[in-house]
Amino acid sequence: MATNGKRAQAEVPREGGYLPRFGLDQGPITEVHAFWLAGMSCDGCSIAAVGAKHPTVEQLISGTIPGLPKVVLHHPVLSVTAGERFMKAYHDAKNGKLGAPYVVIQEGSVADEDIAGAFGGYWSAMGANHETGQPIPTAHWLRDLAPGAAAVIAVGTCATWGGIPAATGNLTNSMSVMDYLGKDYLSTLGLPPVNVPGCAPLGDNITETVASVLMFLAGVGPLPEFDELGRPAWMFQSTVHRGCVRAGNYEEGKFADEYGQKECLVELGCWGPVVQCNMVSRGAIGHQGGCMNTGGICIGCTMPGFPDAFAPFYKKPPGTLVSSTISRQTGSFVSYLRKFTQRKGNKTTRWLEDNAVPSGWANVDGNTPTADKVVGFFYEKIKNMGTEFTPGSARQKELQKSASRFLEKGPQQDIAAE
Repeated sequence: MATNGKRAQAEVPREGGYLPRFGLDQGPITEVHAFWLAGMSCDGCSIAAVGAKHPTVEQLISGTIPGLPKVVLHHPVLSVTAGERFMKAYHDAKNGKLGAPYVVIQEGSVADEDIAGAFGGYWSAMGANHETGQPIPTAHWLRDLAPGAAAVIAVGTCATWGGIPAATGNLTNSMSVMDYLGKDYLSTLGLPPVNVPGCAPLGDNITETVASVLMFLAGVGPLPEFDELGRPAWMFQSTVHRGCVRAGNYEEGKFADEYGQKECLVELGCWGPVVQCNMVSRGAIGHQGGCMNTGGICIGCTMPGFPDAFAPFYKKPPGTLVSSTISRQTGSFVSYLRKFTQRKGNKTTRWLEDNAVPSGWANVDGNTPTADKVVGFFYEKIKNMGTEFTPGSARQKELQKSASRFLEKGPQQDIAAE
């Protein structure tokens, strides 16, 4: 065991030598390097990350979050350096000379560089080989940096599952980080690849996951809970539908038949009932926006099968024929019960007794329809079942009478006595 400053290191075997392994000892970590790799991507994940609010990228790289080490971000677009100066840290990490723990963040799917290499080319690359002068494929950076990384975080659906570059008919044989590194891969902290899916993912999902891993790395927090596919469980345990602002319409059998309507969007091609994502509950940026919140449908972009499993888009899913039919049959009764409760709940006890609503805003009918009276009778019986202390009950009046001169004498007698 060798010592580097306040951090203890072990050695991780790799082809051609060894890389340092940083363990969780008693020494605090003050700095962690983050190497951002861009494979087959559109850079949308980078844009999402810099828009994050909780926490922000600025908070991570400035080290202003209590307990967390400062993040030294090496990003091919956001970096203020270029050329050999920018690539030096990558080479140092690859060769075990960085002297600090680091994480690898992969954006975009991993292309099969053997295909392009057979023709003397590459699919995506960054930096150049010092000996040959040839570009270094991004996939090779992932291959060389992953063994010594404290964690490998796949950001976006292309990196987590393969995404659009890996869809049927692609020529690059693109794959996810999981597929590329294999089932047996573990980081120096013993973690398989961490996956934050989305096209693009929510910025807060990215930075919050990074912060959670850093808390574990720094020894100030437990390992966050991840599901069986390496997703942050607290973000992806529920479906879009459960948090959707339009979900109540589904229960009442109310479906939109064109965009711009407020009802449920399932029959316009929304896959929200089966897709795991927190878009509607968290919002796109700063708890604002989000696909269904702004009138769009869910096309399943966070799921491993995207895009093939959810295509063609904007077409009613086959399962909707069953679920929406059942919803329509039960929804009319559910809708009536809810409106009945609203009508009853929107009247005070005095208004119900007087059969009048003294609203100066509009002419509100105080009379209760006969059907509502019948339903209301049984509704109250069921609601009050099992308790004696209901408003207006004999038990309530008995208890109040012994302590209230007003109830015992009546309002007129009480006034006369005074």
